[in-house]
Amino acid sequence: MLEKETGSPPPSAGTAVVGPAEATAPVAAHRQARGPRRGRARRRPLAERLAPYVLVAPAVLVIAGLRLYPLALGVNFSFTGDGDRNGQAVGWDNYAILFDDPLFTESMRNVGLLVLLLPVAVLIPGLLATFIYLRVPGHRVYRSVYFFPAVLSPVIIGAIFNLLLAFDGPANALLGAVGLGPVDWLGDPGVAIYAVVAVHVWATFGMALVVFLAGFATLDASLIDAARVDGASLPRVIRHVIVPGLSRTIQFVVVTTMIGMLTSMFGLIYVMTGGGPEGSTYLPEYYIWFQQGQMSRPALASAASTVLFCVMLAVGLLQLAILRRSGRED
Repeated sequence: MLEKETGSPPPSAGTAVVGPAEATAPVAAHRQARGPRRGRARRRPLAERLAPYVLVAPAVLVIAGLRLYPLALGVNFSFTGDGDRNGQAVGWDNYAILFDDPLFTESMRNVGLLVLLLPVAVLIPGLLATFIYLRVPGHRVYRSVYFFPAVLSPVIIGAIFNLLLAFDGPANALLGAVGLGPVDWLGDPGVAIYAVVAVHVWATFGMALVVFLAGFATLDASLIDAARVDGASLPRVIRHVIVPGLSRTIQFVVVTTMIGMLTSMFGLIYVMTGGGPEGSTYLPEYYIWFQQGQMSRPALASAASTVLFCVMLAVGLLQLAILRRSGRED
């Protein structure tokens, strides 16, 4: 009768009956054994908890002392006057002068041109690094040849291309040999900025190429082999395998290349064009040097430096946002 009411069979003769206390004993023992370990994890020594901050502190102090503090001083200095108003607060007067200056507005237009030309400056080392990674014939020689311009001084490079791009130089002689008229590479306002940017890209793409090759070292080669086995062409391999696999590397190269184009072309401009013709090759860094060194207007130069910093920050953040979104879509 009891068996029918409970619906469970009686224990067999060889089966021990386990009560609630015995059933929960292993669980309690496990919890008791795990408890001290958790307690020890929570009570880590103070030195162990502070170690990451101590290791990072020197780099943070260097950045704060040599980067952030001078930046704050420069921003503050940009709100003071020059000449007779030296040290006096002038509010936004320096920024109003900047955007009324045709040379500064021309330099900002050239910044927009550099942003438009940035994909070319990144694509060239990316493609060359891809060919080297795929071991085209002579890839070891190409690696050294491509990097060689990066070790040359901008002054030397500018002097060399002054000779090559002169109106009666080898470049125009080559154009004449194929029936094309001469081009005033450095004297035509509509051509000079493109000539200077092309020389800069040639002189600096070797470093980006090395970064791309380092990125290829982390790429899974089996994915490329599988794509080739499936019959994918080289453009498809680049589009669907290499670009997604190197998304972080591409982001780094894009940002560093943009910073280099905005802050590392002074030497070429100074030697090749001197900002001319008609101010067509002015960039903010050259304008800053001109106002600081030639016009003795350091406060105005500080205002231009602040504008350049804001432009670089905005462009860099925008590029990273676009690249991350495209990476998620892939």
